[in-house]
Amino acid sequence: MSESKLKGVQGLPDYGTRTDEITIFAGPCAVESYEQFATVAEVIAEEGLHWIRGGAFKPRTNPHSFQGLGEAGLQIMQEAGQKYGLKTLTEVMDSAHCPMVHSYVDGLQIGARNCQNFSLLRTVGQVTADTDKLVLFKRGLANSVSEWLSATEYITMNGNENVMLCERGLRTFETSTRFTLDISAVPVIHKQSLYPICVDVSHPAGVRDLVPPLARAAIAAGCDAIMVEVHPDPQNAKSDNAQQLTPAQFKDLLADLREIAAVFGKKLV
Repeated sequence: MSESKLKGVQGLPDYGTRTDEITIFAGPCAVESYEQFATVAEVIAEEGLHWIRGGAFKPRTNPHSFQGLGEAGLQIMQEAGQKYGLKTLTEVMDSAHCPMVHSYVDGLQIGARNCQNFSLLRTVGQVTADTDKLVLFKRGLANSVSEWLSATEYITMNGNENVMLCERGLRTFETSTRFTLDISAVPVIHKQSLYPICVDVSHPAGVRDLVPPLARAAIAAGCDAIMVEVHPDPQNAKSDNAQQLTPAQFKDLLADLREIAAVFGKKLV
């Protein structure tokens, strides 16, 4: 191409991270005991991070699988969070549970299966309206970005605009991974909205050895946050044992991600 033609080419827009910080949401898939949860909380605190996640109510395909500890799990999260100075994040599955869950944790997660549960979305928006607690809103297994963004308004129009979207992989024909991570959702969300976006790197991977490369890709794509599952004894975890990292593996991953984030002028928090 000639120099004269190049002069008319505009620079491409930057759809990178909203701020210079990348939030890490780490913790076990499910809260199983105080000892289990506190072990992970201690590691997260030692690494200088601020959030721990864990499931107290678990949406399981098989009704005979571990369903979570319920309110007892919320109590464990609250106690460990206070002890280690961490904010807590957990999934809410039922509109009737929203006030109770809200009273225990610092952030409410809406899972992929409830992406278009409009009654739940309204209730979460209403319950968190006065506190503006974080709502982490996962994309549905088969939802387009347009559908996802439209559903988000059910939360915001009911009083809470403190929403972070979370890409967690789509159901496709591919079977080599648990889900297919749509990494392009990161810049697309930044292009089409003002919402920050998190990438859940554990669920699309399905196996722990694929988690680090997906996390590295998420940082490079410009994500605002990463969600990763960490368990002190993954082999004996009561749910999603194949994809959870050990504390040692988690620390190694953080070291890599800090180096990659620095390339883009970012830091992990």
